[in-house]
Amino acid sequence: MEKAALVPLTLLLSLAMAAMPFVHSSSINYEQKEANAWASKLRHAKLKASNLHFYFHDILSGKNPTAVTVVQPPSTDKSVTSFGLINIFDDPLTVGPEPSSKLVGRAQGFYGSAGIDQLGLLMTMNLFFTDGKYNGSTLAVVGRNAAMTPLREMPIVGGTGVFRFARGFATAKTHYLNLTTGDAIVEYNVMVLHY
Repeated sequence: MEKAALVPLTLLLSLAMAAMPFVHSSSINYEQKEANAWASKLRHAKLKASNLHFYFHDILSGKNPTAVTVVQPPSTDKSVTSFGLINIFDDPLTVGPEPSSKLVGRAQGFYGSAGIDQLGLLMTMNLFFTDGKYNGSTLAVVGRNAAMTPLREMPIVGGTGVFRFARGFATAKTHYLNLTTGDAIVEYNVMVLHY
């Protein structure tokens, strides 16, 4: 009896998957047309420099953490740098350092402890903006974050929306760090070139 009930569900899923290209083809065509229109104007576009300033709230403690450990090898506990530890995060970006400050976006990605002797985090994140003229746009950051140094610099390697073809750099400065919980508030300044 259970087997007979699965056949129609399988058939239904197969039909739905087969129909997906037809359902989405009009939106794909529109998106492609919009991208082509944008690209055709690129040769006349002027390169702009934008400076963004915000605070990144990385919370590992409490009932609603914004960062969680996803990999923790047994050797991590013996390492002074937590070598091998990987956290994934969805951290709020705010105008000021207070958690209640105006939300302007999210930082989504992961960081891993990649240094054996010195703390050096491999940061891979998208800065996803949800407010103002950058709403819906992203910046991609990939680089080394020497988290215990006063000022760190990481490259901007691309972007979407307003930040298509973006390149630049982000500097990070720790505003607050709780060594017991790992919670941190980090001040970011981003200088980005885009069209």
